[in-house]
Amino acid sequence: MDYVSLIRDIPNFPKEGIIFKDITPLLANGPALAAAVDDMAAPFKDKNIDLVVGIESRGFIFGPGVARELGCGFAPVRKAGKLPYHTESLTYDLEYGTDTLEIHVDAVVADHRILIVDDLLATGGTAAAAGELIAKIGGIVSGFSFVIELDFLEGREKLGSIPISTLIHY
Repeated sequence: MDYVSLIRDIPNFPKEGIIFKDITPLLANGPALAAAVDDMAAPFKDKNIDLVVGIESRGFIFGPGVARELGCGFAPVRKAGKLPYHTESLTYDLEYGTDTLEIHVDAVVADHRILIVDDLLATGGTAAAAGELIAKIGGIVSGFSFVIELDFLEGREKLGSIPISTLIHY
């Protein structure tokens, strides 16, 4: 599947100098969306994944489909204050400040194998924080799956030796 042709560049969004990779054309194309979900799940089919965790917000788009392909459930990781039940949280550093991620305390069963899904791997800070959060509540991060990776930002370096699958590299 030619995913690159379905990604639209939006210059200077959300701020000057950034080229935003817009996935909405891919999402609007039913066969491409189905193929993307299949391709994101494929490297992990034999890894006995117990749960897919999607990172807010676009990880929520791909995560449930990947979970369905892998025959497991799905749990969201959200920004602080967005989940209704008891949560565990992790605050992490950004380039200019901090952010906090949360997950329900009962979302992960101890020692379950977790696949973390998101649309984009850039600097790796959010994905690494999600991995730390999963470990904090007893899960084992068995992989990361992304639609897009911005290779020049070297985000995968923050994810260590955990398997990473990406459909598109820029």
